[in-house]
Amino acid sequence: MSNNSLRLVWVYPDLLSTYGDQGNALVVERRARQRGLDVARVDVRSDQPVPTSGDIYLIGGGEDRPQRLAAERLRRDGGLARAASNGAIIFSVCAGYQILGHEFINDLGEREQGLGLLDVVSTRGEGARCVGDVLADIDPQLGLPPLTGFENHQGVTHLGPTARPFARVRFGRGNGTGDGTEGAYNDTVFGTYMHGPVMARNPMIADLLLKLALDVNALPPTDDRWYEALRAERVAAATQPA
Repeated sequence: MSNNSLRLVWVYPDLLSTYGDQGNALVVERRARQRGLDVARVDVRSDQPVPTSGDIYLIGGGEDRPQRLAAERLRRDGGLARAASNGAIIFSVCAGYQILGHEFINDLGEREQGLGLLDVVSTRGEGARCVGDVLADIDPQLGLPPLTGFENHQGVTHLGPTARPFARVRFGRGNGTGDGTEGAYNDTVFGTYMHGPVMARNPMIADLLLKLALDVNALPPTDDRWYEALRAERVAAATQPA
């Protein structure tokens, strides 16, 4: 970053933007502007090169075939991997989360190579689909309140030794492995199965990304009454009996 200008990149909205995940870009952009930051947002379609000079990259979820196409094009393009090597912050959701791992199962039932930016491997679950509201405790090292979101996936994601669980579920399935983990992260790359969109339900995650991009420990306060009302509603929904 330079001169209080934030470069925000929304990756492949034409392929990866289910369940309102583009709302994540809107929330990060708004919360940056509320702090007086000049935001340059770039929406990169799948037929365009991914710029390597961004500060924060956001990737959403998608159906099986668009996920395969996105993985193929991101591997061929190489821009996102180069941005990660430059220290960019990347936050991914569902299909995007799987793409950032080493491999996942594509729409053809085959193992598809991911980008290897997270030490995770995703397979396809044999049981019931993971669907519903989730409440989880985010890794204490991140210093954030509980995570609320909506999951809808058949994938099962296993974490390797260099990936930390993003959260541990109280209600819901998360990574689907039965060990209570939800999502994964390393220093600057994050993945979660949470839709919602997750940033609207959890604006403190957007603030975390901003602090990482700015290399600061705190941000000026904002009016969070709307977000707090939404969070309270969804936390209550997650804890209600089915």
